[in-house]
Amino acid sequence: MLSTTRAIKDAALTLVAARLRENSATIFAANEEDLGAARAAGLPAPILARLGYGDKKLAESVAMLGALAALPDPAGRVLEARRLDTGLVLRRVSCPIGLVALIFESRPDALVQMAGLAAKSGNAIIVKGGREAELTNRALASIVASAGIEAGLPDGWLGQIETRSEVAELLALDQYVDLVIPRGSNEFVRHIMDTSRVPVLGHADGVCHVYVHGDADLDMAVRIAVDSKAQYPVACNAAEVLLVDAAIADRALPRLAAALGLAGVALEFCPRSYTVAGPGAGRALKTDEDWSVEYLDYRMAVRVVDSLDDAIAHINRYGSGHTDAIVCASDGVARRFMDEVDSASVFHNASTRFADGYRYGLGAEVGISTGKLHARGPMGMDGLMTYKWKLEGHGHIVGDYASGARSFEHVDLDCGREAGNGQG
Repeated sequence: MLSTTRAIKDAALTLVAARLRENSATIFAANEEDLGAARAAGLPAPILARLGYGDKKLAESVAMLGALAALPDPAGRVLEARRLDTGLVLRRVSCPIGLVALIFESRPDALVQMAGLAAKSGNAIIVKGGREAELTNRALASIVASAGIEAGLPDGWLGQIETRSEVAELLALDQYVDLVIPRGSNEFVRHIMDTSRVPVLGHADGVCHVYVHGDADLDMAVRIAVDSKAQYPVACNAAEVLLVDAAIADRALPRLAAALGLAGVALEFCPRSYTVAGPGAGRALKTDEDWSVEYLDYRMAVRVVDSLDDAIAHINRYGSGHTDAIVCASDGVARRFMDEVDSASVFHNASTRFADGYRYGLGAEVGISTGKLHARGPMGMDGLMTYKWKLEGHGHIVGDYASGARSFEHVDLDCGREAGNGQG
């Protein structure tokens, strides 16, 4: 995959999209069988929602593949260039990581996303989905892999494993596998990290917040809160906690609670917010201090805070570092919130649901990383790239510099132009 041209990569993405459409009946039939088995097993509604792969998910997959094909090739970009001395030029050049393994639960659309990102970035990939989506994943992997090969990608560019024993074996192959990306529950990600000899980039909980500040436009706050929670509540970027400034709680909470209730959201209030909002259908008093719950459902926790400082402190203590939003009119307040909340994505007057690789213009996403190393937030192709240093000289040796016969210039060059023989 290292030397695959952009033309082949883009042709593969286009053909994968076409083959998915052509074989939609096969994919949907496999998915219906998986869904039937999942319902019979009593799997919870959030998992069933993630498990589904119908017309809407297929259309999203096709759009994602088209968006990836339209993006520039991420491989071979000169990230920095420097003339160390006359005729001695150093370049830092982007290149794919190599062989990446994606281990994920539920969502079969993650397989298509990751395969598309791997093809565009020039990485080979091994996928392992959850047992609940076994038939769907098998159908998708077969269609995607064969379409890629037909378009010119090397045989084996996409591999699939299905059993736990195969996962255990893969996690020990650090001489072959360059990176493991687990997507699922916190417990699942931690298990992979604890048992792998291969570097792991974990994607886990999304405990996201919407904070309504004292100067917020309430019409805007209602729209953002409802969208953040109810637009697609099983997503990791759906808001799980609503924080309301005490200065406007009397005016804001009744409107916010009513709008969220109309959207089907059950609310769990802190004692202060419950007193203001009052009892009603779908409303309950929160009886514990666990504010780090990821519901992934039409449920949301509500808390009144006394100030911006309290909101920031709450988010940094109980949040997962995923995505948090403030609704406010003051640019200064927004700036403080966005600077001091320690999350991968921080928004002002916008729904948390925007935290997504496709919506960010990344084409698609590997997942959303809440860590701080290598990649953070929606992880697109850049997260699947590394770099190498390339040095071109004309018989240069370190001894000449150690002896003082020559000295370094260290002149930064324009990355967008050819440095030629190092004279420019």
